Amino acid sequence: MSDADDRPEPADAPTEAVEPPSHTDVDLAYAGPSRLVGEEGEATVALVGNLRRPAVRFEAALRDPVRFREAMAALYAVVGSDYRYVPKDRTAYLAYRRMRAESAHLGLWEAQRSYFSWLMRNDPTAALILDPVVSVHPDQVFFEVFSKDEGAYAKLGVDLAAFDRDPAAEPSWGTTNVDFSQSLHDGLERLRSYRPTRLSIGREGVAVATEGAGSVLEKTVRVPDSWLRGFLQVQSAAALPRESFSLAPIDLYNALRQLRMHADRKGKRRGIRIELVPGEPPRLVLEPWETVIRSTAAPYGGKAAKVVRVWGRRRLFLLRRFLPLVEEVEVHLLGSGLPSFWVLRAGPIALTLGLTGFTAANWSQAISFDLLLPRKAQETSKELDAVLSHLAEHWKAGAGELLRATKLKWEPLVEALQLGCQQGRIMYDLAADVYRLRPLTDAPLDLSKLEYRNKRERIAHDLVERRGAVAIVSEVRIAAAGLELTGRVEVAEDRREYRPVLLLTDEGQVSKAECTCPLYRRQGLKDGPCAHLVALRLSHAGREALRRRGQTPLEALTAETRSFSRRDDRGEDVYQLALERRRLTIHWGRAGLPMRRQRLTFDSVDDARDAYLSRIAELSGRGFLDASSS
Repeated sequence: MSDADDRPEPADAPTEAVEPPSHTDVDLAYAGPSRLVGEEGEATVALVGNLRRPAVRFEAALRDPVRFREAMAALYAVVGSDYRYVPKDRTAYLAYRRMRAESAHLGLWEAQRSYFSWLMRNDPTAALILDPVVSVHPDQVFFEVFSKDEGAYAKLGVDLAAFDRDPAAEPSWGTTNVDFSQSLHDGLERLRSYRPTRLSIGREGVAVATEGAGSVLEKTVRVPDSWLRGFLQVQSAAALPRESFSLAPIDLYNALRQLRMHADRKGKRRGIRIELVPGEPPRLVLEPWETVIRSTAAPYGGKAAKVVRVWGRRRLFLLRRFLPLVEEVEVHLLGSGLPSFWVLRAGPIALTLGLTGFTAANWSQAISFDLLLPRKAQETSKELDAVLSHLAEHWKAGAGELLRATKLKWEPLVEALQLGCQQGRIMYDLAADVYRLRPLTDAPLDLSKLEYRNKRERIAHDLVERRGAVAIVSEVRIAAAGLELTGRVEVAEDRREYRPVLLLTDEGQVSKAECTCPLYRRQGLKDGPCAHLVALRLSHAGREALRRRGQTPLEALTAETRSFSRRDDRGEDVYQLALERRRLTIHWGRAGLPMRRQRLTFDSVDDARDAYLSRIAELSGRGFLDASSS
């Protein structure tokens, strides 16, 4: 037996079972359920606020009940949506059949209660829906929700111009939760344009006799910390630098129609490539059919041509109820694999849908996104206090107004705003381009629980921060497979050196992951990646982020792969250039057809780099779009 077998087990490789995900308990109490109340030919949407939060009050008549109904239907679709892949498992079905047989002799009510008790014991997250966060501000009433699968954020803003307000009904500004149940959704479906409808938000609901009056509806929702973390991060990401363009509602409808009429193909790409050329309308390319939808909206006003790829396209079906009433669609992209935001405007109503670009289990893309946001767990700072003080007085403010009011410099202000958004104390309203005061919960959040997803990610970040602890030993481009990364991770506590290996596809996904640590040898990836794999992914993502920002000098460029595309009436021409020290590999041809290949070897790395950069300049001059990140 070798000496390596006699070494002690590392500290970060426990033999016990992985600890369960942590949760945050959110206590909610309502004077009664929210509902639609009909009385004397009028309807009142009575939204009952949380008794454990400061009182919020608003009451006014809706000018367009149908538009409000369809917007709320889209919001409800986001609340309960779950697009995570679920493999076939008959265990739950067999347990349900057994439970049904045992309760066959019970009455309907007892059988229903027995089923929900079984559901909470076996799948407690199936019925998890956190009630919407509702804020009443001097210019707008808005609702915020986050989906069950941690992949979609929605904000519905209704300007006060959408209401006929009674001057005698004085509103109370603030933020609360409202009971948003299936019965309320069913009531909203009965709204009609010919029936006068009022919206009422308050602790006591509407002053009418209802069943169970006097009783308090209490519930405690155990919200996974990963859910809270995703809500805060995706919402705060809306303020990051982005590419913006407009679509006509019919463009989005055509894309959804293509997806509805054609099923996804197993093993094929399932994204939307968005081609942006300055002065030309945006183009949506639906994979794998390569269906091109040319926008009928305004031309793209950016400075550089690019291709951005968006995943999770099926989640756009959440907008289908509201889409027929929409007048304008705005799209905001952070980059390929990063969150995207879709703003649908219908007069005084604006619905913002934020898609994460990755699922809760996709740690490879999620880590890349986290690098764009500040990672600080402190509860406050003097810069953040100055921002909160101004917002407490004015409720909303643009970045320029905050810059003048707080007298801060731009970088400290941006960091303070991002910190406030990630703590749930501030929200960025993308549709109005302002920051708003909005405490997500009544009690302060435990920021230490939300800073990292788990203990391994905390260890990985600590390793990356150590000088020389994490290094990328080699980057090898494998044809038709992707980029293979081999790392070296030195853990001083273990007195060991580990060799993690990752294979990244062209989309940035991890298709293969291995490590020499004992945790990986015992469990593989069934309980998630080890800290060393996460550290290698972080190191590579950080290097790529620096390269995108132009902070990596060209003189240090020794290995890189970039793709270019150009579309004409017959199809799409594709070029791929791969630089690997003294070797330059070129693939080119028509998309979807076998590619031609040329491999050039030079006398020095400098000559190969010069040839690589000259080819890039030549392709750009011929009108090819940089599709490297798509």
